[in-house]
Amino acid sequence: MRKVRVGIIGLGSWGSCHLEAFSSMPQAEVVAVCDMNGDRARELAVRYGVPHAHTDSDSLLNRDDIDLVSIVTFEYDHFGPTIRALESGKHVLVEKPVSTKLSEAVEMQKTAERNDRFIFAGHLLRFEPRYAEIYNAIQSDRIGAPESMFFKRGRTKKMFETYKRTHTVYELTVHDLDLAIWYAGSRVVKVKAYGKKVNDTVVPDILWSSLEFANGTIATLHSNWMTPQESGIIMNDAVEVIGGKGIAHFENSGSNLQLWDAAGRCSPDFFIHNTLNGSSFGALREQLTYICGCVSDERKPEYSSFDDAVHGIAVAEAIIHSFESGQEVLIRKTSNANNIDY
Repeated sequence: MRKVRVGIIGLGSWGSCHLEAFSSMPQAEVVAVCDMNGDRARELAVRYGVPHAHTDSDSLLNRDDIDLVSIVTFEYDHFGPTIRALESGKHVLVEKPVSTKLSEAVEMQKTAERNDRFIFAGHLLRFEPRYAEIYNAIQSDRIGAPESMFFKRGRTKKMFETYKRTHTVYELTVHDLDLAIWYAGSRVVKVKAYGKKVNDTVVPDILWSSLEFANGTIATLHSNWMTPQESGIIMNDAVEVIGGKGIAHFENSGSNLQLWDAAGRCSPDFFIHNTLNGSSFGALREQLTYICGCVSDERKPEYSSFDDAVHGIAVAEAIIHSFESGQEVLIRKTSNANNIDY
């Protein structure tokens, strides 16, 4: 496998995780990084031995020594760099949500197809062992096709202060939307959403979404930003998939390592991204390894699906409209896009 030459745009907390993971992978070489904060871009470039640091995304995208661009900017700023990267002949990984506008997600997919490039959605939970094992149990018919699914994703009130910049459906629910679509193997046709704005008036910090799929599967997705910071539990997540032959279930709030010190209790997560002996491990690295394999071997991605991601944004828009209107929303699929009937 040849090394995949990588450029990273956006070096916030998650972008720096991309850099850390790519830098520890033998099948990848980070050629250039970009961030509006020049000092941060240069500091991280030096730390990870990256030869080029940019403050303007166009200067990175104009390079001819990059195969894959990782877009890790703010949610509302994914579209421009993604389109320019694809049109410059590069493959693209765009973080979740791929966009907060369905029209932009559709255009990303069309641009990738038009330029014969791969575009990957950053839905890394498909590479998290517990969620992946549920998918395997469905596909192997161990638990049978899903009849009913429940997902819960809870985060702290303090995190809400940062992430209320974007609607809860795009920050939290988007993860479970992808999992629900993946597990069901079908398209959502009906949505009803409920929620409350408890600690702010901008977006709901409690959101319930009820989905009905074309194949008859039903799902409930619950997202909230209500966990007290003092609890020491950053991720309060659960999933239960009821199939015709069995049930898959897990929750992470009480099963992780706990550290007790003068600051209180902390329950760190090791499944998404962590480091040991100078190397990264977790779902992020597994996802990036898969993506590099597709790019290096010119193998069309099948395990991850950008078409699923586009449909997920259509469902997200329907959830927002249902929450705001109090009405059930229907979704229909045409040959060109997902359309929402209000």
